[in-house]
Amino acid sequence: MSAPLRVTVWNENRHENYPDSLTARLYPTGMHGAIADGLRSCLGSAVTVRTATLDEPEHGLSDAVIDTTDVLLWWGHEAHPEVHDDVVERIHRAVLGGMGIIVLHSGHYSKIFTRLMGTTCSLRWRNDGDREVVWTVAPDHPIAAGVPDPIIIDHQEMYGEFFDIPVPDELIFISSFSGGEVFRSGATWFRGHGRVFYFSPGDQEYPVYHHPAVQRVLANGVMWAAPRRRGPALDATFHPRGWFDLSDSPRPAGPA
Repeated sequence: MSAPLRVTVWNENRHENYPDSLTARLYPTGMHGAIADGLRSCLGSAVTVRTATLDEPEHGLSDAVIDTTDVLLWWGHEAHPEVHDDVVERIHRAVLGGMGIIVLHSGHYSKIFTRLMGTTCSLRWRNDGDREVVWTVAPDHPIAAGVPDPIIIDHQEMYGEFFDIPVPDELIFISSFSGGEVFRSGATWFRGHGRVFYFSPGDQEYPVYHHPAVQRVLANGVMWAAPRRRGPALDATFHPRGWFDLSDSPRPAGPA
């Protein structure tokens, strides 16, 4: 029996701590707690799940934590600038070395996601509790396994195109809204030896992470993003002089 995947759910955990917080009422253990519980419910003994938050030392993401994380889930919104650059660098190296990462909702503007994408990751948005319909466009993809098509989310913040991301390596879900907007709401990329999955449903003002279909998507995403290899990122910078020496090779004959 293989060892369980080690999953860390990270959340900036700011909305939950405001006075009379709607987010705290929707998520009494924090959004990170609800996401972690959903993973445990869907995956059981296949995973061990811990959580980390912004205000912990090193944001809860020390070298020891990252070294023992197979898949990292990331939720951030208003505190992106507060994330320390050395922690971002640590995560970036780990992804290139094989750690999986799942970036959620407004984490599209996080330092780690914009670094992995190399673009602004900007998008259109409005927040008036619109219905989101999440359509599966890659039904054979492992992340779509067992997911209803479509997923109906009764109330959610609208995200719409244009979404400034690189062309996805795999597009799995697109969403539509009542205003006619569409959005690439579930997409993957390969970076070094690591796998990246972005999934947009999950605003802090709505109970989206309690939705069974959303929990199934995240559980499938964890299994898909699991490392195929884990180690240092590839390094091709060393180029010793004389590495390609043809001095002892047979030389072609000259003209007669």
